[in-house]
Amino acid sequence: MQLFNIADRGDSDAKLMLAYARGDASAFEKLYLKHKDALFRFFLRQCGNQALAEELYQDVWVRVIDARSRYEAKARFTTWLYRIAHNILTDYYRKPVEEDLPETGTVPSSSIDNPEAIVSGQEKLARYRTMIQTLPDEQREVFLLKEEAGLSLQEIAEITGENFETLKSRLRYAVGKLKQALEEPEQHDGQRQPQAV
Repeated sequence: MQLFNIADRGDSDAKLMLAYARGDASAFEKLYLKHKDALFRFFLRQCGNQALAEELYQDVWVRVIDARSRYEAKARFTTWLYRIAHNILTDYYRKPVEEDLPETGTVPSSSIDNPEAIVSGQEKLARYRTMIQTLPDEQREVFLLKEEAGLSLQEIAEITGENFETLKSRLRYAVGKLKQALEEPEQHDGQRQPQAV
């Protein structure tokens, strides 16, 4: 049993959350600003739909606010935050499907002045997002938790309750599939070209 508080070991985010639990609203604002972009991208790439990603994303912050008085710094704040995100996704995927929401948004592009570079970058981003969506759910989740949230495999194991070696294998397969898909030539209509024999 752990007797130490993770905030005592230097987790500044845990210190901020504890300060927020004591009534410091500016501590919450700092946490929100630090984690909002990566957390939103995690949801957007998990579900591929901006409206749904925004809904799930907001649910996480509502739960963080609701849990502030019960928060205990037993793990890194980031691990705790993405555990909430994982649980929200799990709950969402367990619900019966009512309707498919149309894809309505894009990830903001950088402010490059070259129109050709913008179009090329947007095409690559769209292709990358499509490839991520084709990954099996378990592989996609571990890949995004690692790449978007910057979590270690050990932290992902704590979040998901999965075995470390299983997660390592899922990540390896996900990265392999994405690399293979990026290396395959594409036709203009998005269909893969047959390989020359």
